Amino acid sequence: MVKRNRKKYSRPRKPFDKVRIQEENVLKERYGLKNKKEIWKADASIGRIRNLAKQLITKPDEEKKAFIDRLNKKGFKVENIAEALALDKEDYLKRRLQTVVFLKKLANTPKQARQLITHRHITIAGKIVNIPSYQVNLEKETQLKLNLALKLPPTKKLEIKDKEENVDEQIEKEMPVEKIEEVKEAPIEEKIEEVKETEIKEEKENA
Repeated sequence: MVKRNRKKYSRPRKPFDKVRIQEENVLKERYGLKNKKEIWKADASIGRIRNLAKQLITKPDEEKKAFIDRLNKKGFKVENIAEALALDKEDYLKRRLQTVVFLKKLANTPKQARQLITHRHITIAGKIVNIPSYQVNLEKETQLKLNLALKLPPTKKLEIKDKEENVDEQIEKEMPVEKIEEVKEAPIEEKIEEVKETEIKEEKENA
């Protein structure tokens, strides 16, 4: 039996809520998101964290402390269950790989950060990660690096540079030697006079 993948988010109940749409547009631009589904996924994920926090309200302090420690390792700065319940989707969006790359100043904009990730220029602990929504914990954040040499080998860059330098040589090889000498030696005034003489001859013949 094939297991069906269920959606990890739910669409808004009111599709034409003006306030919500404006808020989502701001978040989409601020974090350089591809679409609003990423916002809904973040909202669903943070909702699951809040549900766990609610269940721990009546639990022993040891379980609460373990839960708070796990959240802090993931990068959510909370000190108690009340602060865990106060988390929102922006706290989740801030831990996305795309946002972390931008905040570490490895990219000038969130959209450029997304491009670097999808083009396989970002590594964590030496491994390429090309998923912008990847959740980065505090340990992995210290191992995050930018490596622009992953996509284009150095030899390719040298080949491009050599081609640019040898453009003049290629043109000289393709053109006949006599024609090259004419272009280099013939003054501009003589060329203008030749053009005028040919125009005068054509006018006399057509008259």
